[in-house]
Amino acid sequence: MMPLQSNIDDFFIPDNEVKLPEELNYSSVGEYIRSAEAFSRSTYQSVYIIDYFKRNFLYVSPNPMFLCGLSPEQMMKLGYRFYLEYVPKDEQALLIDLNRAGFAFQSTIPVDERKDWYIQYDFHIINNGHPILINHKLTPIALTSDGRIWLALCVVSLSNHTTPGHIEIHRVGSPNFFEYNRLTRRWDRRSMPVLTDGEKTVITLSIQGYTITEIGDRMYLSPETIKKYRKQIFEKLEVRNITEAIIAATNNKMI
Repeated sequence: MMPLQSNIDDFFIPDNEVKLPEELNYSSVGEYIRSAEAFSRSTYQSVYIIDYFKRNFLYVSPNPMFLCGLSPEQMMKLGYRFYLEYVPKDEQALLIDLNRAGFAFQSTIPVDERKDWYIQYDFHIINNGHPILINHKLTPIALTSDGRIWLALCVVSLSNHTTPGHIEIHRVGSPNFFEYNRLTRRWDRRSMPVLTDGEKTVITLSIQGYTITEIGDRMYLSPETIKKYRKQIFEKLEVRNITEAIIAATNNKMI
């Protein structure tokens, strides 16, 4: 049997249908866009604002790495068709699955706490014929009184993993999170690894471009000790090198 063809409606499910349009204050949208623009100027990450009522993007930042050769204007015109045209078909099913599971999870959270939670996940986009594994981190920024998401902020960065998936829901400030298992269709409780002050310093200095020897000099430690720190970091974050460790630590706000 041939797999079903995805369509845009699959991304917008009844669990988050915005049913109170009279509450939507579009005169306030400019403030959200200006804030997203300011954030995008200070980071390498891409930023989107999603409008779940109009089913489109209100803002797309100009980071070229994640636009697959498109301009922000072209991306906004495409809207959710971007995922149908630039994401592998087998991973479109993953996006639709996690979308449904994520909104089902959100419905269990008290309305006044929903802005404190965000979902993140990894999938490929095809850029000039080459797949790039990216991480999406999506958080609500405006809700209707019944708790439906009207606007959401999506931050896009390179993934520190090697495979798509890794669907997680986090609460800001909590070391615990929930990971979605697509086989059992359940959210399993997990805990974030905790980095020591020394490990955080090693990552921070690595971000600044210092070598192992230079980091040792600044921490008054031997290069061998810095290598041990790095090995501990790799094991805790389940990564293979310092580049992946930096991405994992920054994506998960560990430093």
